[in-house]
This record gives sequence, C-alpha cells and structure tokens, in this order.
Amino acid sequence: MAFGAGGAHALRSLMAPEYVATFETGVRYHLIHAVAVLALALLGERRPIGLSAALLTLGTLLFSGSLYALALGAPSRLGIVTPVGGLALLLGWLALLRPALSPR
Repeated sequence: MAFGAGGAHALRSLMAPEYVATFETGVRYHLIHAVAVLALALLGERRPIGLSAALLTLGTLLFSGSLYALALGAPSRLGIVTPVGGLALLLGWLALLRPALSPR
C-alpha cells in the first residue's frame, strides 16, 4: 500500500509518464500476492504451503521489484528479471495444487 501511495503522489514526479503504468502493474501484482502469502500463512498450520509461499514471495520481489526499478529509471536490461519473477509466481500458484488436492 505504501508503494501505491508513494507512486501515486511523490514518485510520480520522478517517473517518465510512459512508466506510470509499469509502476502501477508492479503495485497491483505486489498487492495481490502479498494477500495470497498472508492467506497461506494463515493456512500454514493445516497444509504444507512453504514452497508455494516461498515462490510467491520470490516472484513478487523479482516481478514487482524489477517493474519498480524500471519505472524509476533503472537500465532497461533489468527487464530480463521481470519474466523470471512471473515464472516464480506461476510456479507458486502451481505448487498450491499438491496440498489442495491431497487428502487431509
């Protein structure tokens, strides 16, 4: 939430206009996956979700973090990190299938 508020107000003046949407995408994915990891933490005692939580956390750091950096002027070659983060997010969601499908 702090990133969203900061981006909407203070950081917007530091970004080139074409990167505002990039920053907002990073904030959106950050929020969605932060809520997902929180939900996994609440379910952790009942299901083995460590791998999924780790992948979602790593994916969020790489995906959203690289988008934040790009929006704030990092070299464009850093963009190679974004799909790696996206892959980690996808694998994190797929890792939830095993505990979800296994009997209690």
